[in-house]
Amino acid sequence: MVSRMFRLETEVDKTRQDLLRRRLRDTNTTASPILRALRGTPGERELPLQVWALDDADALAGGLVGHTWTNWLHVTYLWVDERLRGAGLGSRLLAHAERVARDERGCTAVRLETWDFQAPEFYKRQGYDVVCVIPDYPPGITEYTLTKRLGSPGSR
Repeated sequence: MVSRMFRLETEVDKTRQDLLRRRLRDTNTTASPILRALRGTPGERELPLQVWALDDADALAGGLVGHTWTNWLHVTYLWVDERLRGAGLGSRLLAHAERVARDERGCTAVRLETWDFQAPEFYKRQGYDVVCVIPDYPPGITEYTLTKRLGSPGSR
């Protein structure tokens, strides 16, 4: 058996990070016929999707930030000004993003993460299902991953 010595580093290195990402992508592409078929297609790239709600003074009242990739919408952030919560703005932002993802980008599903003190019940009311629960992430908080299947284009 050959023994090898390696130097391990913990520094942040953007060049190495990009190299690692490319090598992992290449390894995954080789291993998966599905990912291989995606290479070179529009579905291969993440496309930003953002929805903004502005009040009469053009101040930010709420917003959704996410991206689409293959046939999925990933919601990264959804926020509504505290004074406007409970008035349906969050539901409108989410529904609009779902419509754009489905009708304009061909998405068939959505995924997102939320903490127990944020909005798991809100998302459940919007038709989302809990698919993963991670207790103590961070300590004392539970993280939920939720998904939702989108209807066919043009459906409501």
